[in-house]
Amino acid sequence: MGHFCVNCGRPLELREIEGRQVEACPFDDFVLWRDPKVVTIVVVESGDGVWLGRRGIDPGYGLWCLPGGFVNDDEHPADAARRECLEEIGAPIEISELLGVYHIQKAEAASMIGIAYRAHLKDAEQPQPGDEMLEVALFPRDALPDLAFSSHRDVVRDWLGQPRA
Repeated sequence: MGHFCVNCGRPLELREIEGRQVEACPFDDFVLWRDPKVVTIVVVESGDGVWLGRRGIDPGYGLWCLPGGFVNDDEHPADAARRECLEEIGAPIEISELLGVYHIQKAEAASMIGIAYRAHLKDAEQPQPGDEMLEVALFPRDALPDLAFSSHRDVVRDWLGQPRA
């Protein structure tokens, strides 16, 4: 705990609301709801492979991942996916379809809702590592490295089960 009311500044206390134990103000109606963060995950296809980035930041420093990241509050998730691909693999993409929606449970932070897209490079661009990546590389479907995040492994598993574009 250790959170305070945004209205009156008093310490929050545990209260049962709608069958859940949540932090709430004992003096007004403020409730600290633990809402998930929204993230995008993008499978950028090229031929019979997928573009991955090797992370240059924690968590997962040095490990491979799909491009993606947090959705800003004023941003459509598809726009966030395109922005994250520009930032992380340095290339514009065209989204071809929604691949899936994933619940990403976190013990140490708020859970996340992952919105995964299938995409391809726009205008035959050549990806380049952005500030958060050490390198980017195209991997064939049958020779993918271990990925940094279980959510990315789930997305790749589902992508591999889809008909090829």
